[in-house]
Amino acid sequence: MAEGGEPGPPAPADRYTVISADCHAGADLLDYRPYLERAHHEAFDAWAATYVNPYEDLLADSADRNWNSDRRLAELEADGIVAEVVFPNTIPPFFPSAALMAPAPTREEFAQRWAGLRAHNRWLADFCAAAPGRRAGVAQILLNDVEEAVREVHWAKAAGLTGGILLPGTPPGSGLPELHSRTYDPLWAACAELDIPVNHHAGSASPPLGDEPSARAVFMVETTWFSHRALWHLIFGGAFHRHPGLRLVLTEQGSGWIPGVLDMLDYYHGRLVAASTRATATAEAKFGVGLADSMGPPPSETWHTNCSVGASFMRPHEVPLRHRIGLDKIMWGSDYPHDEGTYPYTREGLRAAFAGVAREEVAAMVGGNAARIYGFDLALLNSIAAKAGPTVTEIAHPLEEPPEDATSPVFAKGASLRVW
Repeated sequence: MAEGGEPGPPAPADRYTVISADCHAGADLLDYRPYLERAHHEAFDAWAATYVNPYEDLLADSADRNWNSDRRLAELEADGIVAEVVFPNTIPPFFPSAALMAPAPTREEFAQRWAGLRAHNRWLADFCAAAPGRRAGVAQILLNDVEEAVREVHWAKAAGLTGGILLPGTPPGSGLPELHSRTYDPLWAACAELDIPVNHHAGSASPPLGDEPSARAVFMVETTWFSHRALWHLIFGGAFHRHPGLRLVLTEQGSGWIPGVLDMLDYYHGRLVAASTRATATAEAKFGVGLADSMGPPPSETWHTNCSVGASFMRPHEVPLRHRIGLDKIMWGSDYPHDEGTYPYTREGLRAAFAGVAREEVAAMVGGNAARIYGFDLALLNSIAAKAGPTVTEIAHPLEEPPEDATSPVFAKGASLRVW
């Protein structure tokens, strides 16, 4: 679909129009300063003078992929990608580490961090404007002040950040109400009214575990689970029932887990709702009181009406589940410029995942669904894809062996039914 939901022109007959639903960008540290309110300049100078960046990829020669618009367009286009959904990557002003956290700082720190996120959002609006129609920027918010978050949502919509907002996690110890709380209803209402997606990205909801090898291993085991929690919190919390236009996108969390989790959520929904209608005062009946009225339809139905998945570097073992997940729910992503992303081997990654899949199904997953969800204009993108997009014949050819220096999990052993 083209922008506004109208049918766009057909994609090139021999090529795919590829939109990455998961890319990352951000300004170089000092380049955020002009986007800060003047009152924060002195504090920013002091913070920036002592800040030590903990991320190797933001110190490497390739770090400018985050903010060098011309380099980014050239590399993505060479990789077969014509448009991108842009999540944050670099550290915004006044944050101690990751931009994806939802901190509960002091009043002064809270004001500074909001200023830092607003600076990032305003930089992002300019960055997206530098490539009209090819970037859907995702604005950052904090949940500590819902009214402030709603104001930023309205600003983001007016500024043309068509990627919507990034929903922070509420990990244990954050001091924030859980996502199922009605505290956030004004935020859900604003997003539904403005028709902008609520994106929840992996890694943003895990509690701090430490730096020991065991902690890192536990983080890897648990991080996607903590990110998945947003789905059942919003469903059981009734957010979609009260705000039918609300749209949730779960990004870089895999997709193979979705059918099983939906089965599990339907199971608990059925047990609790059924028990609450019986005359017998069982423990489950007490748990289910009011649930049917407050949350509406079963979880699987809500998934298919309100939710989508940003299936970053979709792996071959996930693809056979596409109809159970919902073919119209899946949006492939490259995760550029991260090491786990498919660049510069996106074509090989698409071959590994989608060889043997019907052309119209591949077209939906690698671009059509993202165009619909994020409002990309396919008239524009199809014309670029006619020269830069991977060919249908190319992607249909199975990948026999992954590139030797490829780092994306799509090429990992166990990610494919094929033995590499």
